[in-house]
Amino acid sequence: MTYIVTEACIKCKYTDCVEVCPVDCFYEGDNMLVIHPDECIDCGVCEPECPPEAILPDTDPQADQWLSLNRDFSETWPNITRKKDAPADADSHKGEENKYEKYFSDKPGLGD
Repeated sequence: MTYIVTEACIKCKYTDCVEVCPVDCFYEGDNMLVIHPDECIDCGVCEPECPPEAILPDTDPQADQWLSLNRDFSETWPNITRKKDAPADADSHKGEENKYEKYFSDKPGLGD
């Protein structure tokens, strides 16, 4: 089992989860984070740290559609291991629906 990041992270990109990850398996895109499913050790410490509740175990039915996105982009985006400030408008996007269609960017973030 692994944990994955869903569309709830898009445009929110809080990095509280990154700071608690013991194996540094988060990768940073332009406007969201992903988890490398082969590096995640299933400890679950990241899930409660996520303000928009964007992190799910891969056993959750909603996770299926996000597993391949997490796998693919964790191979190309830079690793992030330190907490950064969230985007200034992050709170205004919490709970918004259809964020993938509206905002997803495949561009990498800066990483550490």
